[in-house]
Amino acid sequence: MSAKYVFVTGGVVSSLGKGLAAASIGCLLESRGLRVNMMKFDPYLNVDPGTMSPFQHGEVFVTDDGAETDLDLGHYERFTHAPLSRDNNLTTGRIYEQIILKERRGDYLGKTVQVIPHVTNEIKNAMRKVSANGADVTIIEIGGTVGDIESLPFLEAIRQMRQELGRENTVFIHLTLVPWIAAAQELKTKPTQHSVKELLSIGIQADILMCRSDRPLGIEMKKKIAAFCNVEEKAVIGALTVPSIYEVPLGFALEGVDSLILKYLHMEAPEANLTEWKALVDRCYHPKDTVHIGIVGKYVEYEDSYKSLKEALTHGAVSQNLKLKVTWIEAEGLESKFPEDRSYESQLEGFDGILVPGGFGKRGIEGMLNAIRYAREKQVPYFGICLGMQTACIEIARNVCGLKDANSSEFNPASPHRIIYKLRELLGVEEMGGTMRLGAWACVLQEGSLAAKAYGGATEISERHRHRYEFNREYEALLTGAGLSLTGTTPDATYVEIVELPGHPFFLGCQFHPEFKSKPLEPHPLFREFIIASYKNRLARLASESSETPSLTSTMSS
Repeated sequence: MSAKYVFVTGGVVSSLGKGLAAASIGCLLESRGLRVNMMKFDPYLNVDPGTMSPFQHGEVFVTDDGAETDLDLGHYERFTHAPLSRDNNLTTGRIYEQIILKERRGDYLGKTVQVIPHVTNEIKNAMRKVSANGADVTIIEIGGTVGDIESLPFLEAIRQMRQELGRENTVFIHLTLVPWIAAAQELKTKPTQHSVKELLSIGIQADILMCRSDRPLGIEMKKKIAAFCNVEEKAVIGALTVPSIYEVPLGFALEGVDSLILKYLHMEAPEANLTEWKALVDRCYHPKDTVHIGIVGKYVEYEDSYKSLKEALTHGAVSQNLKLKVTWIEAEGLESKFPEDRSYESQLEGFDGILVPGGFGKRGIEGMLNAIRYAREKQVPYFGICLGMQTACIEIARNVCGLKDANSSEFNPASPHRIIYKLRELLGVEEMGGTMRLGAWACVLQEGSLAAKAYGGATEISERHRHRYEFNREYEALLTGAGLSLTGTTPDATYVEIVELPGHPFFLGCQFHPEFKSKPLEPHPLFREFIIASYKNRLARLASESSETPSLTSTMSS
């Protein structure tokens, strides 16, 4: 059978949710028994998002093979079981890098290297490589917006794919905006019409239109869009803004998106089985209670910086039929000028659990240390991820072991007590460039530890990493003597992966990023257990507050 492709493009404005739309399409096709693969092309010139600011680009998602990719690949993994690697996310920068390397080697035999055919051929070869792994359908998202000069080579490449493969093997889905104009009190279709016209000007006729709006499209409006945009009326899909992103596949299913795709691709498949997704969404909308988590981070002004983290917490909460409430706390706002100044504690009161996520650089570190001290001393469940594990070790070294100058060489290279450091610093190895530990690494768990119990008694796990600095085992005896347990290490015992505080309701730090492997129907065990512990803390706190509040009768009698 010929390779089948679904191409997802966007128009009018960015951030309409192409990644979620593509992931939801993959979810629907999987629910019908098909194998899917997913791919994202990003038009920017960076080779990958690894060096881009979280404030501008958002989270860097990491795959098992250590690729630093766009955050949309996180959506792909959460909504599908597509096997993603560095081949599934390519940027203009990487495409040009490959072409220039070939040109320098003489692969083009002295020919003039041009956008067409050389750049477009490189893009098409990347698509074919991803589709060659046995997928029934490969879903390819083109980043940016139609009309952007950077996107043109990718759009030209998918236009050529249809010419080469035929209409029965390709589907073009275009996501546009249908805005509500308050002054006119109506939805307007003109932006969608112009976007489709722009796409048509480069030779691509959309097969399916997904119209993003914050209220339902009426039948007459769908007819109008279909007539002006040259698509079937049933191919005008309402992409309604919904409270939970996990409702998106169900909304698309009601609109018949999967059936349309199969019709256009000349494919047959069983009816969709969305029972688990429906149950998931039902739990999202009908929780038994709320759990309130405070996240103390460095990039909290832009929530996309912690996209997978927020979703993993949601997965853990929904698995317990709880509604997640998150408060983002800027770490710098918790810093104190004097050691005896504990005024920051007022910002941390009332949370059921506290989490410190990953990050780079020394900004906000003192605030994170204060938050960790509060969680440790007040017996509030604490979960530290990557930087959150490193700062937990530093906090205990300072405030329990008495090493007031304890630090990481990332924050203070001259610190006399480098609790966290680059392992190769002590070996005298100078490194430049890509020095991070990236991708999947094995971790051996200590029997009976909190982590081992969370993982169902497993003795060895595999998790994804993205960091440069490690726990310095020269301080192991001191910290374990103070109560810290090192409950996870690499199989060769070189790197510390998990630390815990036994006797605390939940105090765990991990060097890896568990959020990258959490799925809505398969919540990550560490997030699940953190949520369970946080909810127990909530119930205990509410019970304590209730017992401390005098009843109306006793007040009146006194």
